[in-house]
Amino acid sequence: MATLSVKPGQRFTVPDWHANADLISADAERQRSTSHRVRQEARTLRNEANSQTKWDEHDNQTRLAERISSVNRWKETLDKCLADVDEEIDALAKVKEAAERALQAKNLSLDVAIECLTLRESRRAVDVVRDPVEEELHREVKAIEKAKKELQQGANEAFEQLRLLQEARQQLSFDRRGKMEALEIDRVCLSLSVNSPNISLKVNPTRIPNGSSAVDEWEQNSQYNKDHAEEEMKASAKLRAAIVLAIAQTNNKLEAQRTATEFALRRRIRDVERAHDELKWQEQNTLEEIAEMEEDVRRLEEDLRRKMQDLKVAHTRLETRMCRPNVELCRDQVQHGLTAEVHQLEGTIRALRLKLAEAQDALDALHRQLHRIQTDADCKAASLALDNKCVASRRKLAVAAESFAPRVDACSRTTDRTPRLPLELG
Repeated sequence: MATLSVKPGQRFTVPDWHANADLISADAERQRSTSHRVRQEARTLRNEANSQTKWDEHDNQTRLAERISSVNRWKETLDKCLADVDEEIDALAKVKEAAERALQAKNLSLDVAIECLTLRESRRAVDVVRDPVEEELHREVKAIEKAKKELQQGANEAFEQLRLLQEARQQLSFDRRGKMEALEIDRVCLSLSVNSPNISLKVNPTRIPNGSSAVDEWEQNSQYNKDHAEEEMKASAKLRAAIVLAIAQTNNKLEAQRTATEFALRRRIRDVERAHDELKWQEQNTLEEIAEMEEDVRRLEEDLRRKMQDLKVAHTRLETRMCRPNVELCRDQVQHGLTAEVHQLEGTIRALRLKLAEAQDALDALHRQLHRIQTDADCKAASLALDNKCVASRRKLAVAAESFAPRVDACSRTTDRTPRLPLELG
């Protein structure tokens, strides 16, 4: 006979079954309500997040563009300032080179002046005189040394100012390179989007990096670099003007001194030439006088010899007549005449001897004076030769003068190529 199989376990009642169904329905309603609320909140959050993200991205895009514009303006300002600094460095370097060339040119002037002083030290005797030429040459040496000192000081100051300009340029260049890198980085950031490759999450991207600065500090740094460079350029322009003025003034002063020296030298040469011509004239007249005096001495000596012969004749006659015998030895007119003739001849001989001695003394004095004249004339000729050598040596100054000297305009930093002709000396 068949048996009933009963499933083991708890048995629920019908109310339990209805209660369970109602519970499931209530839980379902509650879950759907919660889900709906969550969905609505999620939609609201998503819309708000999308809107906020979009506005944030737009604002940051705008900030990046404005930052790029601001950095670019500063870069352009620095570019212009760098170009001005480079131009000023070039202008100052040209002025420094001009000062160095002018300084080098003064060496020739100094060498010539010292050479002239050295040459004139070879003058002899009374011609070793501190004349206006020597005074002007000493003034010229002092003026050249003073000009060299001024030009050397200008060149040194220009060198120091070039160093300061280079430092300012390095600061500007460093600042400009930083801004170029910042521009490149910000432009890359501006071009990024959600579709850009190589975007990823980073570790702590909101951290503040070491060495970062505030916007005011950033702008103040660039402003300081610009102001510092402009101050150095202003100082450089002032220095250039001072150096150009110093070059012009020293050239004008030395040219005026050179003119004064050469005028004194030419005047001294004329004075010495006149003195030399006077000595030559005196020498000629003295030689003529010596010739005449020598002729007169010869005639005096000849007359003295004749008078001595006449005296011998008179003495011989008197002595011979002493041999007359006895009463014939009388003092007759012949005796008186011969005696008078002897006395007369002796007086004449004494006078001739005195005059001959006087003539010999005068002739000796003429010879001494002639020697003195010739010696002084030789000194004058030597002095003339030395001064003419000085004139020839000083011609190098006119030959070495620059007929085409570029001059740097201290204001516009341009080069003046106007030919400069040497001064004509009268």
